[in-house]
Amino acid sequence: MKVKTQSKKVNKAWLNDHVNDPYVKLAKKEGYRARAAYKLKEIDEELKLIKPGSIVVDLGSAPGAWSQYVRRKLAPEGAAIGELDGSIIALDLLPMEPIEGVEFIMGDFREPSVGEQMSQLLRGRVVDVVVSDMAPNLSGIESADAARISHLVELALEFSQNHMKKEGSLVVKVFHGSGYSQLVKLFKNTFKIVKPMKPKASRSNSAENFIVGIGLKEGGI
Repeated sequence: MKVKTQSKKVNKAWLNDHVNDPYVKLAKKEGYRARAAYKLKEIDEELKLIKPGSIVVDLGSAPGAWSQYVRRKLAPEGAAIGELDGSIIALDLLPMEPIEGVEFIMGDFREPSVGEQMSQLLRGRVVDVVVSDMAPNLSGIESADAARISHLVELALEFSQNHMKKEGSLVVKVFHGSGYSQLVKLFKNTFKIVKPMKPKASRSNSAENFIVGIGLKEGGI
């Protein structure tokens, strides 16, 4: 019974923190599907990654908050609907409610059929920015979780090397802990500029971090 009581306390504490979270309130007010939008917003505003005319790919896009932010950033007036100066392609294994101006592919981007859909949407163009909020279901076993996280980051890196401009940028979610330093090293071997970041919108008690790579090195990894 103690376990259940403790679990209820933890859930109640999380719910209380969530309801009172200023970014949750702001997301609701500004029409974002999740507070995660402000993590990408802070990264982008500091590094100026997404520019008018950009082609952006959002990996692990559901529920769509990052795509919503990109869509507004590419709109001349910053609007959630209407004119768009650029292209956004979103992918996820899970379904995602439509976002005006965002082309969504449901599936695994490693699958040939999904890759073919991507090629059709790109129409020979190369990508300016790849953003990945992909995260595995964490088991609590550090070594296993680190391997899952690393695998997703490596997939995003491989995707970027295959589809992104040499001067393009990649933003990935990582977790500070086992395997983190190896991922930073991997980025440094792949990109000319590497920026590990912890946005204010990322909860202070979370191990969540982000790594940004700008400008692919010749030869890559």
